[in-house]
Amino acid sequence: MYLTQALHRAVQQHPDRTAVRFGERHTSYAAFESRVSRLAAALQGLGLKAGDRVAMLSHNSDRYLEYQMAVPWAGGVMNPCNSRWSVAEVLYSLEDSGSTILFVGDAFESMAEEIRDASSTLRDVIYCGDGAVPQGMHSYEDLISRNLPAPDAMRRGEDLAGIFYTGGTTGFPKGVMLSHSNLCTSALALHAEALTPEGTTYLHAAPMFHLADLAATLALWVGGNTHSVIPSFDPEKVVDAIERDGVTFAVLVPTMLQMLADSPAMRQPRNLRTLRTVVYSASPMSEALLERVMRMLPGVDFVQVYGMTELAPLATVNPAWTHTPEGRRAGKLRSAGRAACCVELRIVDDLGHEVARGEVGEIAVRGPNVMQGYWKQPAMSALAIRDGWMHTGDLAYMDADGYVFIADRKKDMIISGGENIFSAEVENALSKHPDLVACAVIGIPSEQWGESVHAVVVRKPHADVSAEALVAHCRSMIAGYKCPRSVEFVEALPLSGAGKVLKAKLREPFWQGSDRQVA
Repeated sequence: MYLTQALHRAVQQHPDRTAVRFGERHTSYAAFESRVSRLAAALQGLGLKAGDRVAMLSHNSDRYLEYQMAVPWAGGVMNPCNSRWSVAEVLYSLEDSGSTILFVGDAFESMAEEIRDASSTLRDVIYCGDGAVPQGMHSYEDLISRNLPAPDAMRRGEDLAGIFYTGGTTGFPKGVMLSHSNLCTSALALHAEALTPEGTTYLHAAPMFHLADLAATLALWVGGNTHSVIPSFDPEKVVDAIERDGVTFAVLVPTMLQMLADSPAMRQPRNLRTLRTVVYSASPMSEALLERVMRMLPGVDFVQVYGMTELAPLATVNPAWTHTPEGRRAGKLRSAGRAACCVELRIVDDLGHEVARGEVGEIAVRGPNVMQGYWKQPAMSALAIRDGWMHTGDLAYMDADGYVFIADRKKDMIISGGENIFSAEVENALSKHPDLVACAVIGIPSEQWGESVHAVVVRKPHADVSAEALVAHCRSMIAGYKCPRSVEFVEALPLSGAGKVLKAKLREPFWQGSDRQVA
C-alpha cells in the first residue's frame, strides 16, 4: 500500500472529475496529478532525497492537499506542523525531525522567517500563500511551472510516510512515526464503513495537520471523490461551503458542532439537504448537544470515531444507528463504538491480560494501523508497544456486544476542543515562572470545550503574581490552546507518601456526580 496509489487510480478512472474546490480554484484530477508530480520534481530539484522530512505550516488550502501527495511522490516524509503552535514548538518539531524543507502559508510568513533564522536543519522555505513571495523564500507556483512531471518514487508499505507530533508526558512533543501501510489502513477502514461512497464531497473544516482530517482525506482519494476546502473552521463558511459545493460528508469535533449550533448562520433559511454524514471525534458529545444538532440537521447520520495519532488514527467506530432512539435504548450512545475494520482491540490489566467483559482496564490495539514507534525514542516506543499491542493509556470497559465505553485516562492528558494537551507540557511552562514554588495541571469539565485546562499553583512567600500573568507567561512558551483557562492558588499541593501530587484529589471537586473522570 502507498499513499499515492488512490490518486493514480482516480486519475485513470475520473480524469475530468473535480478533485478539489478551494474558493475560486477548482482542480480536476488530471490537473491535480500534474501539479503534484511537478511539485515533487521541484522538491527533488531542491535536493530532497528518499526519507528526507518536509514540513508544512499553513491553514487549510488546496495546496495543503498537493503537499500531502507531492512529498511521498518525491520520496519524502511529511511533518505537518500544528498551526496553533508557538514558534518554539514549531522549531522543536523541525529540529527534532531534521526537516530540511518548510512550506509556509500566508498567516505564518513572519513566524517562518524567525524559524528559518533559528533552525539548524532548514535549507529551503517555500511560500505557498497567495500574496507576494517574501524575500528568501521560493514561490510555490513558480516551482510547479518551471518543472516537468517527475515519476512517482513509489515509497510504500513500511516506508516512513510521516512524523506527526503529539503531546509528551515529559513536557516535550513526541514524533509519531506512521508508515504508508499505517495511514492506508485507516483510510480503508473508514471507506469500509461506507462513509465515503462514490459521489462524496468532503468538507475540510477540521485542521489539515490533524490525523482525523488526513484519514478522511485519504479515504476520499480511494473513492475518487471531491474535496471542498475552507481555510479554517468558521460556522458561516461551513454553511456556505455545504450549500455552494453540495457537501455530503464532514468531520467535526463536538466544540465545532457547538459553535455551529450557536451560529446565526444556522437560524437562516439555507439549503443543507446534500449533507448526509457527520463524523465527530476527539471526545464524546453530550446528549443535549447531540439532540440539538440532530434537530438542526434532520436526516443527517452522526457517527463517532475514537482513535489517537499512534493508531493512524482510527481504532473504533460508533455507527449512526446508535444515535437513534433504538440505539439509545440499547445503551450504545455513550459508547466509543466497536473495533474498526483491520483493527484488533481488547481491554487489558496491568500485566497485559484481557479482563472480563464489563471490567475496566486499558484499551490495547493491534493491527496494521499501529505506529512504527516514536521518532528517536526507542525506550518510550517499547513501553507503548508491547508484544505488538499499542497500549493507549485510556481506561474503558467492553460490553457483551464488543462496544467500548471510555471510563478514564491513565495518561495525564486533557482533551480540550479536540486537541490533546499533556499536563506535563503546561506544568513545564508554568514551573519556569520565578514566583511559583509548585504547580499541577488537571482537566476539569467544560460545556464549551469538553474539558478545560485548570492550573493549581503554589506561590512563593510574598509573591503576588496574578492568574492573568501566569497565563501570559505560558502563552510566551506554548500554544494558546494549551494554556490554563483557570488558575487556582493554594497553600500546598496534596502529596502521596512518595511525594507524588495527588491529582485525583485535585480533580475530585470538579467531577463529583459524574460516572467518569473525563469528558
